[in-house]
Amino acid sequence: MILTLTANPAIDRNVTVDRLVFDDRAYILDTRKAAGGRGINASCVIHAFGGKTLAIAICGGKAGKQLEEYLGCCGFPCELVRVRSEIRTNLTIADRHGLAIKLNEIGPELSAAEVARLEKTVRSKLAGAEWLMLCGSLPPGVPADFYARLIRAAEEAGVRTLLDADEGALEAAMEAHPTVVTPNQQEAERLLSRALLTRAHFQEAAERIRGMGASNVVLSLGARGAVGAFEDGSVWEAIPPRVEALCPIGAGDALAAAFVWALTQEATRPEALQWGVAAGTASARLPGVSFATLEQTREILARVTLERAA
Repeated sequence: MILTLTANPAIDRNVTVDRLVFDDRAYILDTRKAAGGRGINASCVIHAFGGKTLAIAICGGKAGKQLEEYLGCCGFPCELVRVRSEIRTNLTIADRHGLAIKLNEIGPELSAAEVARLEKTVRSKLAGAEWLMLCGSLPPGVPADFYARLIRAAEEAGVRTLLDADEGALEAAMEAHPTVVTPNQQEAERLLSRALLTRAHFQEAAERIRGMGASNVVLSLGARGAVGAFEDGSVWEAIPPRVEALCPIGAGDALAAAFVWALTQEATRPEALQWGVAAGTASARLPGVSFATLEQTREILARVTLERAA
């Protein structure tokens, strides 16, 4: 069982336009709404691959009722923790060339009692789980060390952890030694306070982040693939084929989910990196925020180049 936590879920409104321009009109080609959040997205991918997953998320307000309805159609079990305030609604505008603008609300402010209830719920589900994926931002009212506490609880229960977070939540959680962290380029640049411009920079960044406390690091680089710095000291690159990206939103979530899923299938860490990049690339080829099937991912997997860098 792979548990996912989305502490700050959303209703995602995804708008596709003919071209993304400023000070001129663009025409809307498609509008879709869906349950949003990195952990929920990860559970969608794991379920599509045939894995067992349980998605944990907060839920509140009218948007929360919509979230519950959408999740009821996903096919995997969910544990929703009720909160008093309205969960957020996010807007993504993307064109057919892969350019996108993401406008995210901050999220509801949780009370201390709601935070405690969310933490208790996650802890209660650890028995029997293989992995806990901690995904996305923390809403206001949740302390920065929230993920760190859950990582320690998971370690005590013998559950491996993946952390996909940013800024304070990422930095605080590194001290708890997550099994793997999956920052994208922008998140890594914020964490390290430096620009990353070259392949050498990416490899160095992955190793530096691993030195901050994570056992393994998967640095997601979008269309350029990913760099993995692993606990055995090796560094690998997974380079995807060139494809037409219709919507790259959510590709990083697919990468993280496929990486964990592959490890549960006895893949090596470099092989799991290859699976992750294949899933992210295959998902980016689909319209809207959509996730590739196992068959679509396998087709890309054969074209992902895996190279050892160190």
